[in-house]
Amino acid sequence: MIIVDTALAKRHADNNPVRVAMVGAGFMGRGIALQICKYVQGMELVAISNRKLEKAKQAYTDADVLDVQEVSDVSQLEENIRQGKFSVTDNAMLLCEAEGIDAVIEVTGAVEFGTNVALRAIKNGKHIIMMNAEVDGTVGPILKVYADKAGVVFTNADGDQPGVEMNLYRFVKGLGVKPVLCGNIKGLHDPYRNPTTQEGFAKKWGQNPAMVTSFADGSKISFEQAIVANGTGMRVGKRGMHGPTVPSGTPLKDVVQSLYPLDELTEGPGIVDYIVGAEPGPGVFILGTHDHPTQQHYLNLYKLGEGPLYLFYTPYHLCHFEVPNTVARAVLFNDAALTPIGKPYVEVVATAKTDLKAGQVVDGIGHYMTYGLCENADTSNSQNLLPLGVAEGCVLKRDIPKDQVLTYDDVVLPEGRLVDALREEQKQYFADSDSSSREKLLSQLETASSI
Repeated sequence: MIIVDTALAKRHADNNPVRVAMVGAGFMGRGIALQICKYVQGMELVAISNRKLEKAKQAYTDADVLDVQEVSDVSQLEENIRQGKFSVTDNAMLLCEAEGIDAVIEVTGAVEFGTNVALRAIKNGKHIIMMNAEVDGTVGPILKVYADKAGVVFTNADGDQPGVEMNLYRFVKGLGVKPVLCGNIKGLHDPYRNPTTQEGFAKKWGQNPAMVTSFADGSKISFEQAIVANGTGMRVGKRGMHGPTVPSGTPLKDVVQSLYPLDELTEGPGIVDYIVGAEPGPGVFILGTHDHPTQQHYLNLYKLGEGPLYLFYTPYHLCHFEVPNTVARAVLFNDAALTPIGKPYVEVVATAKTDLKAGQVVDGIGHYMTYGLCENADTSNSQNLLPLGVAEGCVLKRDIPKDQVLTYDDVVLPEGRLVDALREEQKQYFADSDSSSREKLLSQLETASSI
């Protein structure tokens, strides 16, 4: 985002930095801290929260910020911000409530906790940047409603593949080309991977085995493509997406036009999907169409071929390097990298990774019991399918065979979770087509909410 660097340079020159706080100091959080503290002018990472304080302190230390103070209440944090000091805490809600913080970056990957952080930040007038596709893909549409009402930005991040896809989508659309497929490039897809199979890879890169598994088993890409669908109005062509596999290293441009049903792309709102094995991985791509013969001629001249599908791609996604761009876009331009446009269009549904037994408590995303599949939201609603984002902690009422999608009827939900309350609000809000009724409902929900 070329305009962002100029705006941040001005904030730096005016000694008026964008002040951001971060929740989560794991592998990705440490990278974000390093990037902001050492390489981004006009922005300050004023506070980090992590349940283990030592990790929050380590994130600052790795970024050569050595004078850090532990805080336990909002007043301490606010005073440190006024004095230009850096703070750590194990209470994430302090970051959501303190004055002097423009935006909060959520980097945990936890659904219930991340949902609480997002809503609290929104209700305290802070932009919220989600490196948490799991929350976004579960309750993002209703969180966007709350954010709009509060006058703040709810957004996924540049650098994560969904944000990079959306940047490319906006670029392609701006050319007058109609995007008909938003695609993600993967190197591996095996729904039966688990933390044991992925332990060695996780150890090599200093990552959490469950997080690594969520990528390998397809849950993460399902959430990522679901939020792209919710940001564009696209759908999936079938449950789980098409997800074609090609020989490793196959150039994307040589195969991509023939891998997806043309009628799904050209008749309707378009689809989100992915491909395994193609290069340049792990980039993203857009397939688009153009209906003007002269522009088609120009596109052919510019080496995009004769159509009917034109391929645009970004060969990389640089995760934490790009996150500060999202912060700046939200704070300085009120612009989201990727945010829901309205109702849910695609859901991620929980699917049995192995034979499950009645009485078992469902474990977390990227663990041993479930994986995620994309499904169109209208189908998910009509079949009462269980979202993967709410599956953890549910008690199974009956046996579920391997590869069967779970439904709400199959489980007992844990009591008192915010994510379940917001799911119900989301269902009610978008079921009502009358805008005045929606606003009345939202006011009632806000009044009833304890967050």
